[in-house]
Amino acid sequence: MSFTRTILAACTAVVVSGCALEPQAGNDWKSAVGTQVAQLGYRNWIVVSEASFPAHSRTGVRQVSAPVEIPEALDYVLRSIEQTEHVKPRVYVPRELRSVENDYAPGIDDLRKKIATSLHSRETTELDHEALLTLLEDANRSFNVLVVRTTTALPYSSVFLELQPGYWDGDSEAHLREKIQRERDRANRLARPL
Repeated sequence: MSFTRTILAACTAVVVSGCALEPQAGNDWKSAVGTQVAQLGYRNWIVVSEASFPAHSRTGVRQVSAPVEIPEALDYVLRSIEQTEHVKPRVYVPRELRSVENDYAPGIDDLRKKIATSLHSRETTELDHEALLTLLEDANRSFNVLVVRTTTALPYSSVFLELQPGYWDGDSEAHLREKIQRERDRANRLARPL
Protein backbone atom coordinates (compact mmCIF):
# COMPACT_ATOMS: atom_id res chain seq x y z
CA MET A 1 0.00 0.00 0.00
CA SER A 2 2.85 2.38 0.85
CA PHE A 3 4.45 1.73 -2.56
CA THR A 4 1.17 2.62 -4.31
CA ARG A 5 0.90 5.88 -2.36
CA THR A 6 4.50 6.77 -3.24
CA ILE A 7 3.85 6.16 -6.94
CA LEU A 8 0.60 8.14 -6.78
CA ALA A 9 2.35 11.05 -5.03
CA ALA A 10 5.17 11.04 -7.61
CA CYS A 11 2.70 11.01 -10.53
CA THR A 12 0.70 13.85 -8.95
CA ALA A 13 3.87 15.92 -8.51
CA VAL A 14 4.80 15.42 -12.17
CA VAL A 15 1.32 16.37 -13.39
CA VAL A 16 1.05 19.43 -11.13
CA SER A 17 4.52 20.67 -12.08
CA GLY A 18 3.55 20.68 -15.76
CA CYS A 19 0.43 22.84 -15.34
CA ALA A 20 -0.33 26.43 -16.28
CA LEU A 21 2.24 28.73 -14.68
CA GLU A 22 5.83 27.98 -15.56
CA PRO A 23 8.12 30.14 -13.41
CA GLN A 24 11.31 31.02 -15.27
CA ALA A 25 14.54 32.32 -13.83
CA GLY A 26 17.09 34.49 -15.61
CA ASN A 27 16.93 33.99 -19.36
CA ASP A 28 15.14 30.62 -19.12
CA TRP A 29 11.93 32.47 -19.94
CA LYS A 30 13.37 33.28 -23.37
CA SER A 31 13.96 29.61 -24.08
CA ALA A 32 10.42 28.75 -22.95
CA VAL A 33 8.94 31.55 -25.09
CA GLY A 34 11.03 30.58 -28.11
CA THR A 35 9.88 26.97 -27.88
CA GLN A 36 6.22 27.94 -27.45
CA VAL A 37 6.25 30.52 -30.27
CA ALA A 38 7.70 27.96 -32.69
CA GLN A 39 4.74 25.68 -31.96
CA LEU A 40 2.01 28.30 -32.37
CA GLY A 41 0.17 29.02 -35.59
CA TYR A 42 -2.73 30.87 -37.16
CA ARG A 43 -5.45 31.93 -34.68
CA ASN A 44 -3.27 31.33 -31.63
CA TRP A 45 -2.72 34.27 -29.28
CA ILE A 46 0.18 35.58 -27.24
CA VAL A 47 -0.34 38.05 -24.40
CA VAL A 48 2.64 39.96 -23.02
CA SER A 49 1.02 40.85 -19.75
CA GLU A 50 1.30 43.05 -16.73
CA ALA A 51 1.99 41.38 -13.39
CA SER A 52 -1.67 41.26 -12.31
CA PHE A 53 -2.99 39.59 -15.47
CA PRO A 54 -5.33 36.77 -14.40
CA ALA A 55 -4.01 33.21 -14.39
CA HIS A 56 -6.11 31.00 -16.63
CA SER A 57 -7.00 27.44 -15.68
CA ARG A 58 -8.18 26.32 -19.12
CA THR A 59 -6.33 23.68 -21.06
CA GLY A 60 -4.44 25.29 -23.91
CA VAL A 61 -3.25 28.32 -21.94
CA ARG A 62 0.48 28.26 -21.30
CA GLN A 63 1.97 30.81 -18.96
CA VAL A 64 5.60 31.82 -18.69
CA SER A 65 6.91 34.21 -16.04
CA ALA A 66 9.41 36.70 -17.45
CA PRO A 67 11.43 38.61 -14.82
CA VAL A 68 11.48 41.71 -17.06
CA GLU A 69 9.22 44.63 -17.96
CA ILE A 70 6.70 44.48 -20.83
CA PRO A 71 8.82 46.36 -23.40
CA GLU A 72 11.73 43.91 -23.14
CA ALA A 73 9.47 40.84 -23.21
CA LEU A 74 7.43 42.28 -26.10
CA ASP A 75 10.56 42.97 -28.12
CA TYR A 76 11.77 39.41 -27.57
CA VAL A 77 8.40 37.84 -28.43
CA LEU A 78 8.06 39.87 -31.64
CA ARG A 79 11.60 38.96 -32.71
CA SER A 80 10.83 35.29 -32.01
CA ILE A 81 7.70 35.51 -34.17
CA GLU A 82 9.68 37.12 -36.99
CA GLN A 83 12.10 34.18 -36.98
CA THR A 84 9.31 31.65 -37.50
CA GLU A 85 8.12 33.20 -40.79
CA HIS A 86 4.95 31.06 -40.73
CA VAL A 87 3.00 33.57 -38.62
CA LYS A 88 2.84 37.31 -38.11
CA PRO A 89 1.14 39.20 -35.29
CA ARG A 90 -1.90 41.42 -35.35
CA VAL A 91 -1.22 43.69 -32.38
CA TYR A 92 -3.91 44.89 -29.98
CA VAL A 93 -3.49 47.27 -27.06
CA PRO A 94 -6.12 48.22 -24.50
CA ARG A 95 -7.83 51.50 -25.37
CA GLU A 96 -7.54 52.46 -21.70
CA LEU A 97 -3.72 52.57 -21.94
CA ARG A 98 -3.92 55.82 -23.91
CA SER A 99 -6.07 57.46 -21.22
CA VAL A 100 -4.34 56.38 -18.01
CA GLU A 101 -2.72 59.45 -16.47
CA ASN A 102 0.77 59.49 -15.03
CA ASP A 103 -0.59 61.18 -11.86
CA TYR A 104 -2.60 58.03 -11.08
CA ALA A 105 -0.10 55.49 -12.45
CA PRO A 106 3.42 56.93 -12.14
CA GLY A 107 5.62 55.66 -14.95
CA ILE A 108 2.82 55.02 -17.45
CA ASP A 109 3.97 57.81 -19.82
CA ASP A 110 7.45 56.29 -20.02
CA LEU A 111 6.02 52.80 -20.44
CA ARG A 112 3.82 53.89 -23.38
CA LYS A 113 6.93 55.27 -25.13
CA LYS A 114 8.90 52.08 -24.47
CA ILE A 115 6.07 49.87 -25.73
CA ALA A 116 5.87 51.97 -28.92
CA THR A 117 9.61 51.49 -29.42
CA SER A 118 9.33 47.73 -28.82
CA LEU A 119 6.59 47.47 -31.45
CA HIS A 120 9.06 48.63 -34.16
CA SER A 121 6.46 50.74 -36.00
CA ARG A 122 3.92 47.91 -36.18
CA GLU A 123 0.33 49.00 -36.61
CA THR A 124 -1.80 48.48 -33.51
CA THR A 125 -5.53 48.19 -32.97
CA GLU A 126 -7.05 49.64 -29.81
CA LEU A 127 -9.95 47.81 -28.15
CA ASP A 128 -11.45 48.06 -24.68
CA HIS A 129 -9.62 45.78 -22.25
CA GLU A 130 -12.78 43.78 -21.57
CA ALA A 131 -13.27 43.23 -25.31
CA LEU A 132 -9.71 41.93 -25.59
CA LEU A 133 -10.29 39.53 -22.70
CA THR A 134 -13.48 38.32 -24.41
CA LEU A 135 -11.63 37.75 -27.70
CA LEU A 136 -8.95 35.85 -25.81
CA GLU A 137 -11.50 33.72 -23.99
CA ASP A 138 -13.34 32.93 -27.23
CA ALA A 139 -10.08 32.01 -28.99
CA ASN A 140 -9.06 29.73 -26.13
CA ARG A 141 -12.13 27.56 -26.67
CA SER A 142 -10.41 26.11 -29.75
CA PHE A 143 -6.89 27.55 -29.93
CA ASN A 144 -3.80 27.85 -27.76
CA VAL A 145 -2.83 30.98 -25.86
CA LEU A 146 0.60 31.86 -24.51
CA VAL A 147 0.71 34.36 -21.64
CA VAL A 148 4.10 35.92 -20.91
CA ARG A 149 3.63 37.46 -17.48
CA THR A 150 6.08 40.29 -16.80
CA THR A 151 6.98 42.34 -13.73
CA THR A 152 5.27 45.48 -15.06
CA ALA A 153 2.90 46.82 -12.42
CA LEU A 154 0.93 49.41 -14.40
CA PRO A 155 -2.74 49.17 -15.37
CA TYR A 156 -3.95 48.30 -18.88
CA SER A 157 -0.42 47.77 -20.18
CA SER A 158 -0.75 44.21 -21.53
CA VAL A 159 -0.19 43.75 -25.27
CA PHE A 160 -2.25 41.15 -27.14
CA LEU A 161 -0.94 39.43 -30.27
CA GLU A 162 -3.30 37.47 -32.52
CA LEU A 163 -1.27 35.31 -34.87
CA GLN A 164 -2.04 35.47 -38.59
CA PRO A 165 -0.55 33.43 -41.45
CA GLY A 166 2.88 34.80 -42.30
CA TYR A 167 2.68 33.83 -45.95
CA TRP A 168 -0.94 34.78 -46.72
CA ASP A 169 -2.62 38.13 -46.15
CA GLY A 170 -6.14 39.51 -46.24
CA ASP A 171 -5.82 40.76 -49.82
CA SER A 172 -4.72 37.32 -51.01
CA GLU A 173 -7.63 35.70 -49.17
CA ALA A 174 -10.14 38.18 -50.63
CA HIS A 175 -8.78 37.57 -54.15
CA LEU A 176 -9.06 33.80 -53.66
CA ARG A 177 -12.66 34.04 -52.40
CA GLU A 178 -13.65 36.27 -55.35
CA LYS A 179 -12.09 33.81 -57.79
CA ILE A 180 -13.90 30.85 -56.21
CA GLN A 181 -17.20 32.76 -56.35
CA ARG A 182 -16.66 33.61 -60.04
CA GLU A 183 -15.96 29.92 -60.75
CA ARG A 184 -19.15 28.90 -58.90
CA ASP A 185 -21.18 31.49 -60.77
CA ARG A 186 -19.76 30.27 -64.09
CA ALA A 187 -20.47 26.62 -63.20
CA ASN A 188 -24.06 27.52 -62.20
CA ARG A 189 -24.64 29.33 -65.51
CA LEU A 190 -23.30 26.36 -67.49
CA ALA A 191 -25.39 23.88 -65.50
CA ARG A 192 -28.72 25.64 -66.16
CA PRO A 193 -31.02 23.95 -68.68
CA LEU A 194 -31.84 25.98 -71.76
